[in-house]
Amino acid sequence: MPDQLTDKSNQILGISLVLASTVAFSLSGVLTKAIESDTWTIAVWRGLLGAILIVGYFFWQNRTSAAPTELRLGWRGWLLASVGSLASLAFIAAFKMTYVANVAVIYATVPFAAALLEWILLRQKVRRPTMIAATISLTGVLIMVGAGVGSVNLLGDFVAVLMMFGNALYMVLIRIFSKTPVVLAGAASAFLLFVIGWYFTDPLAVSLHDGLLLTLFGLSFAIAVILWTEGTRIITAAESGLLGSSEVPLAIFMAWVFLAEVPPLTSFVGGVLVLCAVLWHAVRDYQQAKSV
Repeated sequence: MPDQLTDKSNQILGISLVLASTVAFSLSGVLTKAIESDTWTIAVWRGLLGAILIVGYFFWQNRTSAAPTELRLGWRGWLLASVGSLASLAFIAAFKMTYVANVAVIYATVPFAAALLEWILLRQKVRRPTMIAATISLTGVLIMVGAGVGSVNLLGDFVAVLMMFGNALYMVLIRIFSKTPVVLAGAASAFLLFVIGWYFTDPLAVSLHDGLLLTLFGLSFAIAVILWTEGTRIITAAESGLLGSSEVPLAIFMAWVFLAEVPPLTSFVGGVLVLCAVLWHAVRDYQQAKSV
């Protein structure tokens, strides 16, 4: 009986941590649009604060380890960090150029793009449910992006699609480079944006208002990563994927509450298609995991 209570408590803790991480992640669009500074300035501050906190978390996590902490990334780690940096930069830029809803929905299709890249790069067979969900999601994304033709949002939607493939490639590289310290690569990714960004902007030339929001953005990013990492250690990947899908409606809700941003009808139609596909796929994975 005590073991069952412990397992139940751990599951509740894991669910709570992952849900809290989705709330923190869902603030990205609101904070990006609320900050008046340019994309590079946001990337520099988010990268600096994120790198510091993630590295601190890494050492705290390994504080009881008897083995010395491996700090070498090697070319694989730096390739992973570079891809992560480009994807993060596109993520911020997309929010600046199009609706939060569009970026959030397109980002939700990352697992399906990753499955496609795994098939191309690793010749890994794609499951039939994944193919169905990916096809529905692609239809939704095409509806959203197609509606932006001739409008100022088209470039932002295109950047969001590039961001989606960048994150998908990042996920696949994590699997290929399985022995690479992922947390350190994530910190290096954030730090790269900090270093490179100094050549494109003056990050110190920000208002007090932007400075506070930039600090909040960096903190929320790092906290989201840490909460998600700790939560996924406790619950199954299927549960984490299902809970993570709540980030899409949360991001759209946050944009409506804080920015009064209401995207066009086509964004809702495409978003509903993508969200239904993501939820159906996540629920199916969850049910299969429970039946094992």
